[in-house]
Amino acid sequence: MLEVRDISFGYTSESPVLDGVGFSAGPGEVVAVLGNNGAGKSTLIKCMDRILKPGGGEVLVDGTNVLQLSRREHARICAYVPQTPPGGDMTVFDAILLGRRPYITWDASARDREIAHEAASLLRLDGFLLRRLNELSGGERQKAAIARALAQEPRVLLLDEPTSSLDPHNQHETMRIVRDIAREKGICAVCILHDLNLAVRYCSRFLFIKDGKAFAYGGHEIMTGENIEEVYHMHVHIIDYMGIPIVVPFPEIKL
Repeated sequence: MLEVRDISFGYTSESPVLDGVGFSAGPGEVVAVLGNNGAGKSTLIKCMDRILKPGGGEVLVDGTNVLQLSRREHARICAYVPQTPPGGDMTVFDAILLGRRPYITWDASARDREIAHEAASLLRLDGFLLRRLNELSGGERQKAAIARALAQEPRVLLLDEPTSSLDPHNQHETMRIVRDIAREKGICAVCILHDLNLAVRYCSRFLFIKDGKAFAYGGHEIMTGENIEEVYHMHVHIIDYMGIPIVVPFPEIKL
């Protein structure tokens, strides 16, 4: 379903940020993009969403190179949630309804409004719909941004640190919602995460990026202490507690 081929990007030719990064994922899968700060994770999904223009490579969704589509056509396939969602005087419902923009020709239809309400309900925002974005906490704005992306009914959902502004309960709830929606609707979600335990619990595929290159990609079999230590330069143990894998860091131990 999703195939990313040899994506390269650099602000200058002498300093590449991404160097031939590629991976593939099927419907219903959630891909965690992992790596240190500055590794190129955000740059990768911005290239996938055409916020940045790759120096080379392709992004294929169901065989179509979405980098060659119009912005409107691209927005019907890929939805992007930024790391810092915008505020403003717009109501939460209107912000979510903007996710229907790729489908609206003149005015929002009853079906568009229904889809926006459904997306709000999934993120438990029903009681916030008439509030202004600038009245919300950062975490609440983050959930509104995810609801807006879901209202686009995308085939690929791109999330840049979707849990960064959320408390622990909402972190788990949001990742569970993303995982369940991917499975139920047969879409692919690509999430940049810094919390390895959220990644290993809710994601099915893992892309480690190191120095602008794909260091390792695969399922749970690549979530090993050796790979994590190589990428993060930190000693870890991976234990099993009640069937849940847990990454335990030991930063005080020198490698």
